[in-house]
Amino acid sequence: MNCERTKEQLVDYLSSQLSASEQVTLSAHLAECANCREELQAVERVWQTLGKVPVPEPSPHIRPDFYAMLATFKESVDTAPDYSLKGLWQRWLALEIPVPLLRLVYSLCLIGVGLIGGYWLSGQRTPTATADQQKVAALAAQVDDMRQVMMLALMENPSATERLRAVGYTKQLDGPDARVVEALLTTLNQDPNVNVRLATLEALTPLAQDPTVRQGLVRALRHQDSPLVQTALADAMVQLQERRSVKPLRELLKQENLDQSVKSKIEQTIQTLSTGRPAEPQTLPRNDQTYTSPQPERAATLAV
Repeated sequence: MNCERTKEQLVDYLSSQLSASEQVTLSAHLAECANCREELQAVERVWQTLGKVPVPEPSPHIRPDFYAMLATFKESVDTAPDYSLKGLWQRWLALEIPVPLLRLVYSLCLIGVGLIGGYWLSGQRTPTATADQQKVAALAAQVDDMRQVMMLALMENPSATERLRAVGYTKQLDGPDARVVEALLTTLNQDPNVNVRLATLEALTPLAQDPTVRQGLVRALRHQDSPLVQTALADAMVQLQERRSVKPLRELLKQENLDQSVKSKIEQTIQTLSTGRPAEPQTLPRNDQTYTSPQPERAATLAV
């Protein structure tokens, strides 16, 4: 048996609350452990001191005073008005009111409660819906701003894949601001990757209702050296019916070593924008085709 367990049972040991086996075990431990015997002596002194404390006797007037106080409390409860629902319902039933009148009053109360509840709900619904719509609009604006910031950051990335990804973000924007438009026009004119420039042109064309974008597309004709981008810009000018592009297109024709297919495309574009009618398609000879002169038809001989 350990000392901790012994100290917990010392009070029960002194008051003879332990069983016979526990009493024997604890006595054997006390005979061997000096610390536990000192603890037992300290508990005995406290026990003896508590035994000497006198027990107070109750006053002879305590019982009459208690019943007098109880009677006073009962009188106060009986005289107090009962505002509980049960008391009001009992008073209501005690009144001699005709049953049809009670039914009419009950029906009118139900109708009144229904009208008040409906009016309150209709009044609360509109402000709540308006507040929710404002929160959604604010959240959408924040998301749009984050996309624009992300796009501008990715535009400066040295990876062409990331720049293509940045251009793709413009399709998700509700309305690109001036910074985004300027970044796209700069990318169209200066990006070293042809695919990035083509994707930028594709993103700018739907924004051509903006005069800045339209004018920027016309000016971009002077900065392009890729046949693919030149052809795509020519198609965009026809799609937008931008006649201001005729002059830069004619200057583009003066470039040395201009690709023959691009030259043909630009000539068609100039004719379409100048006359308002699409140019007749021209069939260019293919490099893998050889032309043979047509053979003269033999004169038919008539049998006489």
